[in-house]
Amino acid sequence: MMVLLLMAVLFAVVTAGCSKEPTPEDRFDAYIKLWNEQKFDKMYDYLTEGSKEVISKEDFTNRYQKIYDDLQIKDLKMAFKKPEEELAKDVDTVTYDFSASMNSIGGEIQFTHKAKMKKEEHDKKNNWYVDWNTTYIFPQLKDGDKIGISSVKPKRGEIFDRADNPLAYNGQVYEVGVVPGKMEGQEGPVIAQLSSLLKMTPEKINKALTASWVKPDLFVPLKKVSMEDQERIQQLIALEPVQTKKVEARIYPFKETAAHLIGYVGSITAEELEKLKDKGYTSTDIIGKRGLEEVFDEQLKGKSGVKITIKKPDGSSEILAEKPVEDGQNLKLTIDIELQMKIYNQLSGEAGAGAAINPVTGETLALVSSPSFDPNQATLGFSTDEWNQLQENPQKPMTTRFNKAYAPGSVFKPLTASIGLKNNIITPEQKMDIKDLKWQKSAAWGNYFVTRVHEANPVNLEKAMVFSDNIYFAQAALGIGKENFSAGLKEFGFEEESDYPFPLEKSTIGNLDKEIALADSGYGQGQIQMSIVHLLQTYTPFVNGGNMIKPSLVLDTEKSEKQVVSPEIAATLSSQLRKVVGDSEGTAHSADMADYPLAGKTGTAEIKQKQGEKGTENGWFIAYNTNSPSLMIAMMVENVLDRGGSQIPVKKVKNVFMELK
Repeated sequence: MMVLLLMAVLFAVVTAGCSKEPTPEDRFDAYIKLWNEQKFDKMYDYLTEGSKEVISKEDFTNRYQKIYDDLQIKDLKMAFKKPEEELAKDVDTVTYDFSASMNSIGGEIQFTHKAKMKKEEHDKKNNWYVDWNTTYIFPQLKDGDKIGISSVKPKRGEIFDRADNPLAYNGQVYEVGVVPGKMEGQEGPVIAQLSSLLKMTPEKINKALTASWVKPDLFVPLKKVSMEDQERIQQLIALEPVQTKKVEARIYPFKETAAHLIGYVGSITAEELEKLKDKGYTSTDIIGKRGLEEVFDEQLKGKSGVKITIKKPDGSSEILAEKPVEDGQNLKLTIDIELQMKIYNQLSGEAGAGAAINPVTGETLALVSSPSFDPNQATLGFSTDEWNQLQENPQKPMTTRFNKAYAPGSVFKPLTASIGLKNNIITPEQKMDIKDLKWQKSAAWGNYFVTRVHEANPVNLEKAMVFSDNIYFAQAALGIGKENFSAGLKEFGFEEESDYPFPLEKSTIGNLDKEIALADSGYGQGQIQMSIVHLLQTYTPFVNGGNMIKPSLVLDTEKSEKQVVSPEIAATLSSQLRKVVGDSEGTAHSADMADYPLAGKTGTAEIKQKQGEKGTENGWFIAYNTNSPSLMIAMMVENVLDRGGSQIPVKKVKNVFMELK
């Protein structure tokens, strides 16, 4: 009997537990959790029957999703604090306070609101449901209201040289277009003339004229044209249907001279937007396409001002969130545009690179790549023919050369000398017994020989530098050994990723396991690769008592340096570099100038696929004034074989220094 009684009590307890109705606070808490997870379709299941009659599940889900997507809602935090007091048993409606915070395209949105819960019977079971309306999305959003987003584009920051000369600024161009209605009866001839003058295909013009929005009396823009192109503008406006208007555009006043350095801007592509969308970029943005316009795009671009409003049926509106516009920041460079132009003019007609720094401060004064292109035209849009000409030009004018790594040839020899002196492998007085114009360490080298141009014996470091003796530096590298040689080059920044503002290809050492490779590396061949900017950096110790200065490109960057050789080694090599120019037998003697003592080094780097074949040659020259070492210039000219070799850049660099005397 007692057992039966206990079982009856237990059954009653279990039955009571199972029949307990959900509380409204638990139901609303579950709804809030779904909201935080943005599971809008599941939220709909918590709505009252009356709410569901007003909006379907599909519309409910899509509306939340669209609003949150359009407003770029992030960091959503919905909060509800359960009440402490119990609800009376006979109550069938209850109201709770909840709060919301989120970040949007227009800034932070916060609000508190009240939610009404109703007890309803669904499928013969009582439960609590949310009596939803549009104010739950935002309290200000009533039935019939719409959400609007307006933006104010920021002014792009401008780029200046060290003397405040604008290198990229916000100016104006002509937007050329036609009014279709004025073309009636003369479409063929007008389109043909426009095609010729605007360098657009007739198909592209017709596509613009037949767009869905076009009407006979509306201006249809076709192309933007530089305000300097007055002759073409006059020919265009002579056509009856043609009109022009001034619009904002990015202007590059120094055109080809600084195109690779500064770059240009253009409309963002779908691929670019996919990469940048998390940084606040939109499909209507203009962004940097290359050069410093691309590197510093986020700084230059600024941030759009955004206003999110709730528009009422009566025409009034209420601000939901607003973020003020932030104009882009200007960029001031260490570049001296006058020097940039001088170097570019010297390289005119050649494929090559030129660069200049102040070796004492590290400030970059010029970065030149030749041949070049007009960044203004790039921004306005190349025609198909113009683009094809650039792509098919064998000198590759779209290639930026001053940041590429090349075989340096003999301009590398002072580095081998520095490492040899530092490791006590060579001394300035030590003489090597070198006979003939070719040499190999042993018969194991087979048919391979290191060759030199000037025959001399014996050869000390000074003679080797003045005559640019490959055999001397090959033997020096072998004496140093691959471990010390590699370690010494790493002290000079080889195999190191640069934090220079303009991305540079890493200077590399390559494989030194074989004797021939190590010997060739001693005079800048083998697999040695370095950029012209890094070359300048590695020569700064020779004017700074052994301290290597890190090059800078943005004005007022803090100077950074480290000692790589002793002051004595630096002085020794600087005096020898002076003799390369000053000595009548020096390889750079043609650059010698009275009362303007240049120190420097020539180099001719062989470019070939394999040993034994005839390739091409790049000519190098780097120089500075020993009396006033505030300017160091380096230049590389491609394809100098049988044209004068390194004497081509020697002459050009000398001309630049002469203009500055």
